[in-house]
Amino acid sequence: MFIKLYTAMCRFLFFMTVATVFFCSCQPSSNQPAAAAPETVQPAAETPVARGAYLVGIMGCHDCHSPKRMGPQGPELIPELLLSGHPANAALPAPASGLTANGWVALSADLTTAVGPWGQTYAANITSDPTGIGNWTEDQFRKALTEGKFKGLDNARPILPPMPWQNYRNIRDEDLKAIFAYLKSTRPVSNVVPEAKIAAAPAAQSKGS
Repeated sequence: MFIKLYTAMCRFLFFMTVATVFFCSCQPSSNQPAAAAPETVQPAAETPVARGAYLVGIMGCHDCHSPKRMGPQGPELIPELLLSGHPANAALPAPASGLTANGWVALSADLTTAVGPWGQTYAANITSDPTGIGNWTEDQFRKALTEGKFKGLDNARPILPPMPWQNYRNIRDEDLKAIFAYLKSTRPVSNVVPEAKIAAAPAAQSKGS
């Protein structure tokens, strides 16, 4: 009886020892180095040119400054003429007589010329070509966009509708610089836009009866 009990206790201690060794071998060693954290990849910084391209796209600059051809769904941008303004060789009929006197404003099919009480205006060439803004300084661009000065020149006439320069009076300087950088990087397109046909000022009404 004593021998059987002794044998059973020895077996129990043996199995407990084996189990303890197995359990300890499965635990991570405190001396092992911790797993390296995954490297954080920083997004590439947006360049001024890329920022400018984005702004030109969302601000609707192509609506008026880029010539278009008529497609099945309406006007389509002509890739090789982007931002080159009203084509110098465009042949358009004269606007209907009395159109603006009756309260109407008209746009050409490609939206690059407009007729209104101010006269007839043509979207400017704003590519990097010398016939566009290739020779402009950043200060000229700032004055044109935020002060509405024609070609950004002091003492020049105001920029006429439909150019909404008033919307950009408070544009952030970094955005203005980005737009200018992008326009300076565009494919140059030689196109001398026609001069605006400014309507004569209405005659002053006489006072009294």
